[in-house]
Amino acid sequence: MKPGIAAITYHLGSRRLSNEELAAENPQWDMARTFERTGITSRPVAAPSETSLDLGEQASLSLLEETGVAADEIDALIFCTQTPDYVLPPNSTLLHGRLGLPQGVMAFDINHACSGFIYGLGIGLSLVESGTASRVLLVTADTYTRLLHPQDRATRPIFGDGAAATLISAVRPKLSVLDMTFHTGGKAADRFIVKRGGAREPHSLEPPRVTIDKSARVRSDAHVYMDGLGVLSFFTSVVPKAVRAILSRNQLSMDDVSMFVFHQASQLALDGLQKTLAIPDEKMVIDLQDTGNLVSASIPVALFRVLKDRRLQPGQLVLLCGFGVGLSWATALVRFNGEEA
Repeated sequence: MKPGIAAITYHLGSRRLSNEELAAENPQWDMARTFERTGITSRPVAAPSETSLDLGEQASLSLLEETGVAADEIDALIFCTQTPDYVLPPNSTLLHGRLGLPQGVMAFDINHACSGFIYGLGIGLSLVESGTASRVLLVTADTYTRLLHPQDRATRPIFGDGAAATLISAVRPKLSVLDMTFHTGGKAADRFIVKRGGAREPHSLEPPRVTIDKSARVRSDAHVYMDGLGVLSFFTSVVPKAVRAILSRNQLSMDDVSMFVFHQASQLALDGLQKTLAIPDEKMVIDLQDTGNLVSASIPVALFRVLKDRRLQPGQLVLLCGFGVGLSWATALVRFNGEEA
């Protein structure tokens, strides 16, 4: 049996922010239109004391408990986040210590965002297939709400905070990974960026300059800048090509896929992809109403819910696709082996 995903769990931020609360805080926002475009009614938000490390730890502890896998059976730990606790050391080493993993475990971070789950899955599978590891713990966790300007109506209604823990193994995987593709469009990187806070433009004692664009969106270099239409246009162009390409090289058609699990970016983005690819409603997973856009945890949380609802039959194919910061996008073609595989 091909290696793949043996188990998934997740843990969300402990607070919940509703559209009604956003409307009370920002009376000038048209929340009815916002819901129409985002598909989100509420989103989890990390408490001030919660970080991506804390959320990732809770998801990981749940995963180990539910699977019965002992800490000393984990061979590698990959932590994907764009909101680490510190500049250094990486979250992976901190989580390694909290979980009490053996010293012989490879632990490292990757900082991709919405494509991060697929990228991390690809790296984890490579470790298993090469014999470097038998069981890889992939943690995808972000607290993106910390990066948003509170008055930016282009970003604040969209993102939520959460973490997912995924066990990658060749031992009884529920989902075997058949093929993967990875893509990067670095020339468009400035369409989704936080400029201040890194080595290029470090934080300073002076507060960031706040601007209001012609659409009344509040922006600063210390917060997420997202060119919504530019990003949407880019991915509406490249993602369908990537989906068709991975199916073509596996001699499959759209009809052969039973479920499509895209990064849960927004209702508008998912509707556009569904229309372009002519995906029937029953095959298209849209599940962000109470989570929002969970960044790197988006796909595994949506996939967990698909599995929990028993929407798949053994042998059916699922196509996963993540896209976001970088700009980057990736696909994975997986086969459901059954809950008891």
